[in-house]
Amino acid sequence: MADTSPNHPEPLNDLVERIVQSYHDEPMTQHLGATFLPSRAVTIEIIEIVRRLMFPGFFDEQRLTGENVRYHVGELLSKTRDLLYDQVRQALRYDLNRTSQDGSGDDCDDCDVEAQRVTSAFLDKLPTIREMIAFDVLATYDGDPASANTDETIFCYPGIDAIFIHRVAHELFKLKVPLLPRIMSEYAHNETGIDIHPGAHIGKSFFIDHGTGVVVGETCVIGARVKVYQGVTLGALSLKGGHERWAGQKRHPTIEDDVTIYGGAIILGGQVVIGRGCTIGGSVFITESVPPYHTVTMDVGGMVKTREKPQGAIKAIEKAAAGG
Repeated sequence: MADTSPNHPEPLNDLVERIVQSYHDEPMTQHLGATFLPSRAVTIEIIEIVRRLMFPGFFDEQRLTGENVRYHVGELLSKTRDLLYDQVRQALRYDLNRTSQDGSGDDCDDCDVEAQRVTSAFLDKLPTIREMIAFDVLATYDGDPASANTDETIFCYPGIDAIFIHRVAHELFKLKVPLLPRIMSEYAHNETGIDIHPGAHIGKSFFIDHGTGVVVGETCVIGARVKVYQGVTLGALSLKGGHERWAGQKRHPTIEDDVTIYGGAIILGGQVVIGRGCTIGGSVFITESVPPYHTVTMDVGGMVKTREKPQGAIKAIEKAAAGG
């Protein structure tokens, strides 16, 4: 009688052959023989190093002081530069091989030069990214009376985690780095339940409260001081014609400054503009633009209603915006 214990290799031979054959049958799900391919694990490591640069003293194992912080920043920047250069280089060569199908990415000195340029440009943006994140932290603290202090928002709030990663990924997206920005955004999605495409443009002082189920599409444009609650979708209408027709086209809404969007609201379409100072009530479904300083709600019968805000409310919004 044949030995069929788990340690006996013979029963697996057929399964091995079937799985290997499936690699050839479905080539889009394998990357055998690839010389250059970005690493998801290293890309996430870069995010976590940049997190320590953005929030010094919060996520470090050692105690930071005014005396040792310069050395600490230099060390983190050096590590970020080395890891990012290698991953950008891998991504550029990978993308060239993918698009050319002739292996030219394996011998692409221009890819290495571009990787150096991209890495330097990204590092130069870090102070600006940090300034934007500081506005986001303050907006989150100011917008939620349940937060005890800004330390709590940095440590605990998924919205801060998501917007931090987005601001990093967005800079790489603008630098036209393949794949890495999406790895970063999906890492944030996995960690927080908040799905922000790295292509989305988001202004300063962005506040996501609770956050679970928030979706922000690639061509979405969001202004300053916007508040978004759980379950909000800023998405695209169902599009006919497939990927090639719509890739790169404006498919997602524009949200102007000082808009509040409550839980479960769905706003779809690239031509849709939610005007400055609007309030969008919970669970409404919108596929048309809303004029500035209007409130959109759903009545008990399920009908969407739009009304202009009173002058006192409009002046209050304008005063708050002028102050921040």
